[in-house]
Amino acid sequence: PSALTDLVRRLTGFGLGVTRGGAVFALSILEGLVRVLLFLLYLWLTSRSSEIKRVWMYHGSEHKTIACYEAGLPLTLPNVREQSRLHPRCGTSFLFLVMFVSILAFSIVGRYSLWLNIVIRLALLPLIAGVAYELIRFAGSRDNWLTRTLSKPGLALQRLTTAEPDDPIMEVAIEAMKAVIPDNPNDDNW
Repeated sequence: PSALTDLVRRLTGFGLGVTRGGAVFALSILEGLVRVLLFLLYLWLTSRSSEIKRVWMYHGSEHKTIACYEAGLPLTLPNVREQSRLHPRCGTSFLFLVMFVSILAFSIVGRYSLWLNIVIRLALLPLIAGVAYELIRFAGSRDNWLTRTLSKPGLALQRLTTAEPDDPIMEVAIEAMKAVIPDNPNDDNW
């Protein structure tokens, strides 16, 4: 993403010689958008593969099974079948939030030398991941306009990373879920 952003800078002259201020902020936003576009392109290209489509079916069945369990329904094939393959606390949504929070954080911090940028980004990564984790946890624990708005980009992205599973795949997800449900319901505090 940095190389593509630098190419845009050279071709347009935008931000050349600027190390602080609004142009750096705009360049950081541009770099973040390039990163998001590359990520989306990667997901789209890999989803063309039949092997990956099957992985996306397993991913969708995982979501359906968890949604069934969280709804308090028995883990049966008919109940799981009725659930959505999209889930607000998905790892895909988490990755999107990490990218979004990092775009904001890196835009605020600014741009420095290559090595200093690497050090700053590595140092900020735990904080960025923590903020993204709390946002996704918040979005998954409430249902209001704010959490629905916060969840929309991740849910939209899951349309690329999940697929509607067939019955045998859902049966695998049901058995996997049953294996991890604690015997004592009071121990279930995910």
